[in-house]
Amino acid sequence: MSIEFGLDTFGDITRDADGELLTGAQTIRNIVAQAELADTVGVNFFGVGEHHRTEFAVSAPEMVLAAIAARTEHIRLGTAVTVLSSDDPVRVFERFSTLDALSNGRAEVVLGRGSFIESFPLFGYDLRDYDALFEQKLELFVELLKEGPVTWSGTMRASLENANVFPKTENGLRTWVGVGGSPESVVRVARHGLGLMLAIIGGPAHRFKPFVDLYHRSVASFGTTSHPISVHSPGHIAETDAEAWDAAYSGFEAMNNTIGRERGWPAYSRARFQNDVGPEGAIYAGSPDRVAAKIADTITTLGLGRFDLKYATGTLSHESMMRSIELYGTEVIPRVRRILAERD
Repeated sequence: MSIEFGLDTFGDITRDADGELLTGAQTIRNIVAQAELADTVGVNFFGVGEHHRTEFAVSAPEMVLAAIAARTEHIRLGTAVTVLSSDDPVRVFERFSTLDALSNGRAEVVLGRGSFIESFPLFGYDLRDYDALFEQKLELFVELLKEGPVTWSGTMRASLENANVFPKTENGLRTWVGVGGSPESVVRVARHGLGLMLAIIGGPAHRFKPFVDLYHRSVASFGTTSHPISVHSPGHIAETDAEAWDAAYSGFEAMNNTIGRERGWPAYSRARFQNDVGPEGAIYAGSPDRVAAKIADTITTLGLGRFDLKYATGTLSHESMMRSIELYGTEVIPRVRRILAERD
């Protein structure tokens, strides 16, 4: 099986050379440049997340992806993730089928419930309906993927009767569901016959092997279509381990402490960061050799079809991210392929 390699960003607001925070507008323009570079160095996929918070610039990823589509040729384009619970499935499908047309069939969508909740009050949804919203909207989205007239009813949106949605895609819309590690979520993905994307942002990769096995067993039980499994994890690449760690740490510290204050986490530390970049951690940061070896181990352990590196975390500079992207495409990906070929 050919392994795919992707890059994901949430559009973190970064700092310039003088340490000043960039505007959201400049951050978005930088994302387009980052995606252009990823396309030229042979990365297979570029994902842009949806958030509605001060730390992130992107609230409408499809708009950013459309700009990227016009300036790239090969790289597949999607989200990381689209918060389906607080969106409308019909509108999501229409936006992505339009992106698919603009990109000549390169669009993908990664659906999720979202680990942040700002979109729920922003768009008038009740958090008490968190589970029901996603279950019903995912059910409708699966019907829309068939691209025929849709008849559907539920309690979370208006019913549809023999409704047609446009534009149609030319070859279908590749669809994943982002999962953080809930067995029930894994089973739901298998039941709908969609791709499973595991967000591994803490702990060793082998901890998620039971979820991979559960996905395969569930697909067999439901008789649905099996898809390659993908992993999304954070990281940063530089010429040496020390350079990568020193550049990345402040961004990881800032992001973890910002979110941690809201969720009651302990303060982030350099000792914890060094553990996270080690063999038992979920951060893929270091030299090309180190990162390639760790990615190869994760692919082998979980039997992956794709690995997505979340290359932007916190206030890491645009220049550092551009170098990380270049190293990922020109050095890390070829090394991972060589390691996997040798193991085979």
